[in-house]
Amino acid sequence: MNHTGKVYLIGAGPGDPGLLTLKGAEALRRAEVIVYDRLANPALLKLASPNAERIYAGKLPDHHTLTQDEINAVLVEKGLAGRTVARLKGGDPYVFGRGGEEAEALRAAGIPFEVVPGVTSAIAAPAYAGVPVTHRDECSAFVVITGHEDPTKEESSLDYDALARFARGATLVFLMGVRRLPQISAALQAGGLLAETPVAVVQWGTLPQQRVATGTLATIADEVKRQNISSPAVTVVGGVVNYRDALRWFDLPEEKPLLGKRIVVTRARAQASELSEALRDLGAEPIEVPAIRITEPEDGYAALDAAIAELESYDWVVFTSINGVDHFWQRLRAAGRDSRVLGRARVAAIGTATAEALETRGIVADVVPEQFVAESLLDALSGEEIAGKRFLLPRADIAREALYKGLQAAGARVTEAHAYRTLVGEPDAGALATLDEGVDIITFTSSSTVRNFVEQVGAERAQRLAANATIAAIGPITASTARELGLRVDFEAEEYTVAGLVQAIVRATTTGALRAGRPTTANGERLMAQAVE
Repeated sequence: MNHTGKVYLIGAGPGDPGLLTLKGAEALRRAEVIVYDRLANPALLKLASPNAERIYAGKLPDHHTLTQDEINAVLVEKGLAGRTVARLKGGDPYVFGRGGEEAEALRAAGIPFEVVPGVTSAIAAPAYAGVPVTHRDECSAFVVITGHEDPTKEESSLDYDALARFARGATLVFLMGVRRLPQISAALQAGGLLAETPVAVVQWGTLPQQRVATGTLATIADEVKRQNISSPAVTVVGGVVNYRDALRWFDLPEEKPLLGKRIVVTRARAQASELSEALRDLGAEPIEVPAIRITEPEDGYAALDAAIAELESYDWVVFTSINGVDHFWQRLRAAGRDSRVLGRARVAAIGTATAEALETRGIVADVVPEQFVAESLLDALSGEEIAGKRFLLPRADIAREALYKGLQAAGARVTEAHAYRTLVGEPDAGALATLDEGVDIITFTSSSTVRNFVEQVGAERAQRLAANATIAAIGPITASTARELGLRVDFEAEEYTVAGLVQAIVRATTTGALRAGRPTTANGERLMAQAVE
């Protein structure tokens, strides 16, 4: 007999993944099922167990992957099945987030639940735009108002005359009101609020694509239209808007050269963080679509374990990737051994990142080629006595043959042991949906990320995405694979590392070398999601 589970209604915050609360993060880690909205940043899903079931609830403009009734039904079904469920909602669950309806459905079904409050966009979006909702020299109160009431209501329940009176010494914050901005502005002026009252509209607050329009009650609707600003957006009415120039900090182009750029990261999920964090720090919005998944070799670890058992007989051990280092040491520990068994063997590493991974295990590579490809390592070893020497290559099952054949041609005795296997990744539905909204840059960090990405999305879709985006490759081998698959490569990193790739992206952005960018709708507006909060 199934016991009743528990549902956590978690506020994901306004968009910046760093604004999730500690309690929200812990609930995500414990969850067996995650039901998430479009406005819950996909980066938060990395906190969840890889075994957790993920259910995408959607919430796009005029189209929900799941209706609200269906979401309620899913929460009840999973709760009654004894599962621990994380319901991840944009902003705060109870601030125009329909969390109350979900809680009512759970209570009616007898399912325990907890509400984990989130940082509301009503405060966070203005703050990231340099607008404090209160200031002792300006006002001492604020009110949060929906700009999009239940369409089934016969008439508005808002008293705009009262709001206008209140706003003379306070701040008004409207959520989801961009489409009705002309009517809201007119109603407030009719209620007695001065036409010159400052107004700011913050679109995609706290996210890299944040945009801000400022004006007055008399001008803001036209300004928003001129800038093609749409939902999701927060509108702030009051004198505090005048502080934006002095307090602006988040959307400064000189400090964040990649501000607003949507960049696809195709690295394996476990390794994506390094690149994603570097891009996010520079203002970009990383979209993680892991093209590869790292797993145990198809034929198991027998070959690698056998090589480790006789490691003392090898003259060289060559590591070609961080994954090779990680899996080699996992098997080393499984055999009850440690770095000391390398003893007489010399060590080579392709790439500074691979060399750094070795250093964390107390091993300093004897050889690191100038260029991080197999051919460069062969050149670096040309001055060594290779003939008759034993080489061990612990690497991927689909690694290039250039190194293996090059060493054999030089007379070395080479053992290749599969340390790991690369499979096509399994990206989240939300990330794939974001791809179709359009991206600015697609990054590839290995040949397998290119091949698998094309397999994931389909050749036709990949071509369509690439036609409107800039493609960046980490090096010439990766770029060559992309071209073989019919994808145009716009630039390569000069240094074949994640840091080098980021530098190349910044250089291309600041010099105007990026392609046209994301596709747009017929009326020229970006394809945007409607705010839930």
